[in-house]
Amino acid sequence: MRGLSWQEARERLQEYGPNTLPEKPPEPLWRKFLRQFQSPLIYILLLALVVDLGLWLAEGAEEVPLESLAILAILLLNATLGAFQEKRSEEAIKRLKALAEPFVWVLRDGEFRRVPAREVVPGDVVRLEAGDRVPADGVFLEASGVLLDESVLTGESVPVEKGAGEEAYAGTLLVRGRALLEVARTGPGSAMGRIAGLLVGMEEEETPLERRLNAFGHRVARFVLLLALALVLLGFWVEGPSFRMVLFAVALAVAAVPEGLPAVLTLTLALGVERMAGRKAVVRRLAAVEALGSVTLIATDKTGTLTENRMGVQELLAWDREQALLAMALCNDADLATGAGDPLELGLLRYAARYLDVEKARRENPRLSERPFDSAWKYMRVTTPRGSFLKGAPEALIPRLSLPEAEKAKLLEEAEGHAAQGFRVLALAFGEGEREEGLAFLGFVLLLDPPRPEVPEAVQKVLGAGVRVVMVTGDHPATALAIARRVGIPAEVVATGEEIGELSDEELLEVDVFARVRPEDKLRIVEAFQRAGEVVAMTGDGVNDAPALKRADVGVAMGQRGSDVSREVADLVLLDDNFAAIVAAIEEGRNIYENIQKFIRFVFSTNVSLVLVIALGMVLAVLAGLRDALGHLLLPLTALQVLWINFVTDGPPALALGLDRNPGVLSRPPRPKDSPLLDGPSVHFILLTGSLKAGMTLAMLLALPLWLGIEAMQSAVFHFMAIGQVFFAYPARRTHITPLPNPYLNAVIALEILLQLLVGTLAPGLLQVVPIPPWVWLLILGAAFLAWGMAEGVYRVVWRKEGR
Repeated sequence: MRGLSWQEARERLQEYGPNTLPEKPPEPLWRKFLRQFQSPLIYILLLALVVDLGLWLAEGAEEVPLESLAILAILLLNATLGAFQEKRSEEAIKRLKALAEPFVWVLRDGEFRRVPAREVVPGDVVRLEAGDRVPADGVFLEASGVLLDESVLTGESVPVEKGAGEEAYAGTLLVRGRALLEVARTGPGSAMGRIAGLLVGMEEEETPLERRLNAFGHRVARFVLLLALALVLLGFWVEGPSFRMVLFAVALAVAAVPEGLPAVLTLTLALGVERMAGRKAVVRRLAAVEALGSVTLIATDKTGTLTENRMGVQELLAWDREQALLAMALCNDADLATGAGDPLELGLLRYAARYLDVEKARRENPRLSERPFDSAWKYMRVTTPRGSFLKGAPEALIPRLSLPEAEKAKLLEEAEGHAAQGFRVLALAFGEGEREEGLAFLGFVLLLDPPRPEVPEAVQKVLGAGVRVVMVTGDHPATALAIARRVGIPAEVVATGEEIGELSDEELLEVDVFARVRPEDKLRIVEAFQRAGEVVAMTGDGVNDAPALKRADVGVAMGQRGSDVSREVADLVLLDDNFAAIVAAIEEGRNIYENIQKFIRFVFSTNVSLVLVIALGMVLAVLAGLRDALGHLLLPLTALQVLWINFVTDGPPALALGLDRNPGVLSRPPRPKDSPLLDGPSVHFILLTGSLKAGMTLAMLLALPLWLGIEAMQSAVFHFMAIGQVFFAYPARRTHITPLPNPYLNAVIALEILLQLLVGTLAPGLLQVVPIPPWVWLLILGAAFLAWGMAEGVYRVVWRKEGR
């Protein structure tokens, strides 16, 4: 047997393509860029841009359209940042896949060579040993004691026997034996590839944050358009139809839209992604970080997530300890040196190796014959010159013992008692020759996949945060229940896969541990909890988990033992498969949501004050007869100045608020799934502080013309709106949770004030401002400090009332 030549392999690789699973084609960068404009808030800016450019052209296009250029620059910057961060997130998952790319032994030109699994082609002969994953669909040419774990495709946790001539499928795992596989189908043509292809077209669910932002944006858009129309009509009624009145409407639209919000939101979520990467998780969608913070229920797997995925012997209850240790070493196909073999058999070997030399025992007791384990007889026999050693299920071996029936019944009862405590129980026996009846009992082995040491604390933290935890596993109900209780999950009700189909949705909600589940069971469990109003995070690792991961509000895939398909459909990939990382993600998600609330409170207090100043300023201008040098109604702020306040003044402090650390986020219950983006206290804070600052601005608008010209008064109003706003970041960041000190925010506020002073003194023409006397600067700073103090008072009233 020589296998393919290297030349034939290259030709077939060209013909059939790489041995990889089908993936959704990556979205082009230009399409990502254009998608950033699909927001009602952005639509208003686009409308303002079109109107402003139209007016500029209608007036002769003589001057540089500064407002239009500023709006355009902000739109392009927002879209660029959004597209860039999405691309970075996709590249992170690609790096994960590249690190985990498997290699296989392939027969080429008569020699076995190790090549990447993606280069395997139909016709290749692949050598497989215990612990290898089958790289493609094929037929076994040789199979020695092969036991194949097909759970990644079928969900069946019990490995199956395979022989020469039988088929094996890509993604399945060889847990015992050795084999040569002739490859028949690779990549999309394989069984796993066909399943993966079905998932490519599935639509992704919006996260809670995305839903709230869309609903919020539509409400703001409707409000802005109605108010702008009302202003235009009022202006036309006072002065008659004019371009000037349309400019009022443009300025109002720009004032009401938080231009910096999309960029700040994207960057804040991106910072969350970076922090999550440091906590062993890769985030595939930015908004999924926040969605984790809204999770009310975690449906978690057991093996490897709550436990170490390392089966270990907890105790050997031996009648004949020396013989029992020999049985554990000899009736065993695993290899301790390479780590190949069934996890259970490796656990037995590790324990036996503490008390005897396993390799020496195997040399002195060569295997003469064997009966491999099979689910039909539930035990394994190995015959040596010393005699036969057997291991298997207690209910299979105990009836074969040469003991009185009463003694056998007592042993069975003892085994069931250990199983009820969550142990995997094996019986050991010995017989003369190849005897499988009239055996001598050697003892019980109690095995356990121990919980990860950090999981109990993580479970308590997440339960304290108001998040329910249920277990969804393919394990035995008694084992699952015992592990659930060991890690602190308050488990009382258990249901198996057979029972799930008979339960109503209401009865499913009462279950704490789902055992022996099938793929369709997982999907139904997720949907039942979602219909009950839960925000569900679902963990999974196999192809059979992919539909449930896709349907869940947050799909969490395993990076170490997970299939490529599960990672592709998931929102979050855990690099260390650890439940504690999910809890860290929930904490990070809540922290981000808390910070989003902060900068939305901060930004929208500005927007409220700007809208009030422009709308009421127009009314006051009509009533007081305030007009500019050209005789037009006074516009308190130009569109360019509003853009400066919304983006330059608000943006950096809002981003600094995104760096806040909030140590108490897990002390409160999760936010309801259908709750608005802003809660009641936040709305009250925005309205009160925005009205406060607008009132002080309008007072300056009326009073300053007594001592200053109209242009100087407008400049003073602009500087007060900019400087007064940055101080509002301090009361906006405090709620029922006291954040840690934020040195970045302090530095940003100091720089913002310095920048505003420089603009007003060194570049007076830059933002359509003129120089103002020093005493006016002192008045502006004094008024800004007064507004800050009053805003702090508003914060105390609003949040203390909320606390009561």
